[in-house]
Amino acid sequence: MSRAVAVILAALGLVLAAGAVTAPARADTTICEKYGSTTIQNGRYIVQNNNWGDDTTQCINVTSTGFTVTQASHNKPTNGAPGSYPSIYAGCHYANCTSGSGLPMRASDSRFNGVQTSVSMTYPGSGVYDAAYDIWFDPTPRTDGQNTGAEIMVWLNRAGPIQPVGSRVGTVSLAGATWEVWYGNIGWNVISYVRTSATNSIGFAVRTFADDAINRGYAQRSWYLTSVQVGFEPWVGQTGLAVNNFSYSVGGSDGGDPGNGGGGCSAAGTAPAQWYNGYVVDPVTVTNTGSAPTSGWTVTFTLPAGHTLSGSWNATVTTSGQTVTARNASHNGSLAPGAKASFGFQVTRPGGGVQVPSGYTCAAS
Repeated sequence: MSRAVAVILAALGLVLAAGAVTAPARADTTICEKYGSTTIQNGRYIVQNNNWGDDTTQCINVTSTGFTVTQASHNKPTNGAPGSYPSIYAGCHYANCTSGSGLPMRASDSRFNGVQTSVSMTYPGSGVYDAAYDIWFDPTPRTDGQNTGAEIMVWLNRAGPIQPVGSRVGTVSLAGATWEVWYGNIGWNVISYVRTSATNSIGFAVRTFADDAINRGYAQRSWYLTSVQVGFEPWVGQTGLAVNNFSYSVGGSDGGDPGNGGGGCSAAGTAPAQWYNGYVVDPVTVTNTGSAPTSGWTVTFTLPAGHTLSGSWNATVTTSGQTVTARNASHNGSLAPGAKASFGFQVTRPGGGVQVPSGYTCAAS
């Protein structure tokens, strides 16, 4: 394979065969078909095997919240294209669309400011792969075929001697971390953000990276967001890669049209106890603002620079740089419309500081 062809193919999940099948939604479904897929959470997300770059067998086990690669024997040259892009997404990918995503959505739409996503992942101890979001933009509200605007890739981790399409053009601090910025054009712009320190979880507003790409001239505010995807590109292996939990929301809702019901939530926190080098935020109150019950919720917020989480309660909390993601505990995820739940956390900070977190974002499932 020539380097030029390899670079073109390496742009992530480019092909979903016309004969791909979306099976009925159910948990713990094994998919080994090359382009097989299934819906989960009542069609809110699609999980796809997407073994686009290899003819060896790849299988994934789909759960109600993500998937695990259970069989893979990729052995691709690391200076060429990866073997596949097993992934989960909201929106449209080659005419295979989820329900209630609100996509396509113009980046100039006020609702775009509220598009949020989060993921938690598991990585094996060896192999060659990247773990990446794939956020697609098109000049038109496309629901089928290849997007021709911009592909924003957010690499949370990479293992082995691999690199994104194009060349490195700078570094930037976004979503509580430092990222290498790469750019190339293969018929559409590919802008890759490679985290300088790996993480297995993150939550962010899609506009965080989209705005940076637009400011660099690689995307346009008039283009349409068509899908938000996250998964893995394996070159060698890679059994054991897993998306444990993925979420996508628009303005704290399930992504559907405003006023059409469904799930949604809001979150707000107060810090009643503060001292010289620390504070407690309790409660962070989560409210079901939708017209349907929730089965779970995810709250994302950012700690001020230099602040470190030192404890939490009534939620499962993970950190990625300064970004904190709190997911409901087993006892407080189910909320009737209008019902509330709460959690709390403790933070250490540089002595004499007065800042506390603000801007809590909530997504319901």
